[in-house]
Amino acid sequence: MEKELLYPLTNKFRFDQKLDGLWDFKFDEGKIGQQEKWTLGLPEAMQMPVPASFNDFFTDKDSREYTGDFWYAKRFFVPESLKGQMLGLRFGAATHRVVVYVNGQEIRQHEGGFLPFTADISVAVKFGAENLVVLKLNNELHRDALPAGDTGVLKNGKKIAKPFFDFYNYSGLNRSVHLIALPQRRITDYTVTTALTGTAAEVNYTVTTNQPTATIVVALRDERGVEVATAQGEHGQMKVAQPQLWQVRDAYLYTIDIQLMDDSSQMIDEYQDQIGLRTIKIKGHQILINDQPVYLKGFGRHEDSIYAGRAFDLNVEKRDFELMKWMGANSFRTSHYPYDEEVYRFADREGFLIIDEVPAVGFKMAAASFLGGLDQSFFDGNWTQALYKKHLDQITDMIHRDKNHPSVLAWSLLNEPDTSSQSAVPYFEKLFKDTKSLDPDQRPRTFTLNEDDTFDTSYCKEFPDFYLLNRYPGWYHKWGYEISDGEANLREELNKWQASAIDKPIVFSEYGADTQPGLHKLPSVMWSEEYQIELLQMFNRVFDSYDFIRGEQPWNLADFQTVEGNMRVNGNKKGIFTRDRQPKEAAFYLRKRWLAIHNDFKN
Repeated sequence: MEKELLYPLTNKFRFDQKLDGLWDFKFDEGKIGQQEKWTLGLPEAMQMPVPASFNDFFTDKDSREYTGDFWYAKRFFVPESLKGQMLGLRFGAATHRVVVYVNGQEIRQHEGGFLPFTADISVAVKFGAENLVVLKLNNELHRDALPAGDTGVLKNGKKIAKPFFDFYNYSGLNRSVHLIALPQRRITDYTVTTALTGTAAEVNYTVTTNQPTATIVVALRDERGVEVATAQGEHGQMKVAQPQLWQVRDAYLYTIDIQLMDDSSQMIDEYQDQIGLRTIKIKGHQILINDQPVYLKGFGRHEDSIYAGRAFDLNVEKRDFELMKWMGANSFRTSHYPYDEEVYRFADREGFLIIDEVPAVGFKMAAASFLGGLDQSFFDGNWTQALYKKHLDQITDMIHRDKNHPSVLAWSLLNEPDTSSQSAVPYFEKLFKDTKSLDPDQRPRTFTLNEDDTFDTSYCKEFPDFYLLNRYPGWYHKWGYEISDGEANLREELNKWQASAIDKPIVFSEYGADTQPGLHKLPSVMWSEEYQIELLQMFNRVFDSYDFIRGEQPWNLADFQTVEGNMRVNGNKKGIFTRDRQPKEAAFYLRKRWLAIHNDFKN
């Protein structure tokens, strides 16, 4: 578990420099790097961009599909002026596990390819001189890791990823690497929550430091820079009269300024961030923002783009937000892992709601169809005890990292786990118990239920605060001319939800049809653009028939890469946009619907 996850910044007390660019890179298929002292530098290395996934730069398949150990290295200069501070290398992500060396000295290890961590390099660096960081990474998949899968070996000795999930196992340094310098006596974390009282907002805060005797001063400023509230102490409350609330698609951000003072009232550290004042509640089958109902319109997404794979790209992210705004969307799910921190900052500014998902994907043996019909429950496996520790650790870090973002609506703790067996219940009971107090804002917690986990078959319906349903009638079953039966079956299930004593919101978090852009057929056939629209129309008829359905997030914003398979034509083509972010015909249909639906639809 990471203790300090504040986003890096540069000010009078803190230093932040990105080490992005070209790094040395080398595969280690024979696992000889340690023995041959690659920790001191990579011999005959190639150049690799950071941030980027390494896979799609190559033109040979062995390199693109490489599974195993691989190394990165870069030289960096540490100014003499940073002496006396805590020096760290902060990695936005390293897929999926990494060992960090600086100047030949092992600093730390980390597992989990979608969340940041910091390596304290203070004892290893040379000040006023050049230093060397070397990373040993490994991208193999295991059943006791997140995301879940297996690693196979071909007859020629090459390892191959066998994911239990339907997205490509892009690997490498997918996010920025920061050289940071922090005061020895410093602010290590902060938390804010909001309560609305009449015409005022109460901002409750907690500040954590590694200097318990220091004085903490907190100020809140509006977008004009005017100070609207102040407080003192490690925890307290600031009252804002006539606040500008953070609203869905109408964001307003305040700046929180936290100052740390020593015994002589001299400032020794300062941290600033932007926050939004808003509340989140689930009341019956309504999702409430600032006590007003909201209807979610948006997408499941992937961090996926041409060439750079899963790497964060500010240009792609800007384009994606502009497309979502053009569509009339107001939300998205970070399927199936926490995204780069810049994504949340985008969403904070643009007023989008995020369902924040941990990479607990592949927890279903049926998803591993290529393994030859394994029909046991995933939670019957002997790997679940080791898996649980990693699962809880990554949920903890996700909530720790993202808890202050006004855009974060809910936490999704798993995607499509196997809940149709009673063996899942103890795992879920423990997971929901152990995560209950992690979020000071007490946002709702949820997970997605897939096709096999229905109202009748799921043993874990009691746990989520609201439901995410992934349903694919018209595509994976009852397809083509049988789509009318798919609609009838979907209504049969929803009628059971409606007739039950359950009164919680349902959001459809996945539905859709693979569509080859430019393929037209009259009458429609599967894979045609006409069929994609007909399937969306069918789902929309269903959504509009039930008041407890409180959101629609089709799969996916854009086409994305997957492993090879006879159900895929160069990736998953369920995007409303192509992989290079151009609209399919369905985009225009869905845009017309969403622009006509207000955020408080079904109020």
